[in-house]
Amino acid sequence: MRIHHLNCGSLCPLGGRLFGGSGGLLSPAGMCCHCLLIEGDDRLILVDTGLGVEDVNEPRRLGHLFNLAMRPRLEVAETALRQVVDLGYRPSDVRHIVPTHLDLDHAGGICDFPAAAVHIHADELRAASSRPSLVERGRYRPAQISAVKKWAVLEEGGESWFGFSAVRAIPGTNDEVLLVPLPGHTRGHCGVAVRKSEDWLLHCGDAYYHHSEVEPGGGAAPRGLRMIESFASVDGEAQRANLARLRELARLSMGVVKLFCSHDLLEFAALKGEEEPQPASEPAPQRPQYRDAAE
Repeated sequence: MRIHHLNCGSLCPLGGRLFGGSGGLLSPAGMCCHCLLIEGDDRLILVDTGLGVEDVNEPRRLGHLFNLAMRPRLEVAETALRQVVDLGYRPSDVRHIVPTHLDLDHAGGICDFPAAAVHIHADELRAASSRPSLVERGRYRPAQISAVKKWAVLEEGGESWFGFSAVRAIPGTNDEVLLVPLPGHTRGHCGVAVRKSEDWLLHCGDAYYHHSEVEPGGGAAPRGLRMIESFASVDGEAQRANLARLRELARLSMGVVKLFCSHDLLEFAALKGEEEPQPASEPAPQRPQYRDAAE
């Protein structure tokens, strides 16, 4: 499989160093919405979708509080849809979407791929559908969720994966994409593990916000990010316990599992830099020919 690292939404909250940037309280800090596009044998898979085209065209869909606090850049060029097309594919080539959770900055692009099946943990879909608390009424946007035509709901279970419970995200595959339950940030929040040739990527979603949190010794995130983590977590104790487990996984796996979260620009830049560019002296490989479901 070839894996593309996509930033599907630039967030620019004010706060400078409080959010991992530089400068004072009125300086913008940079955050991304880190998504994956996986080229499989006969399908494309998106892990998270960031902000969608309709979010860019109608920012009110995101809510006043999110727009005010996170100051999204809102550019169509950053949407998953545009980036998939720029890579030479059609939107219908995306057959599967695997969100870490359904927060508005992770699920906005789902609407842009109506033919895709959305593989989600059952607890997350229940929370997004019922929105039982005040925080959940803000984080889940009905306009994004109600547009999904093909839910593929996954319950707890499956095999052990590096000491974590895991379940095959897409039935019929060879365990190449796994959902790894990491509740706390939301009720059904999951990591998404993607098998590479000899190692794994683990998209941790919002299980943490800053790379220092999973480094040896367990450094603290910048203060502003810690505030977001605390405010957004539905179960702070579970979130902290899973963060400790992720930190231990990063230490014990010795690089076999590479962890990254959704919003850390340094992690995104490092992984984006690892993508293998096609040498200019060689012809570009022919893309696999995907068929539309309607054909």
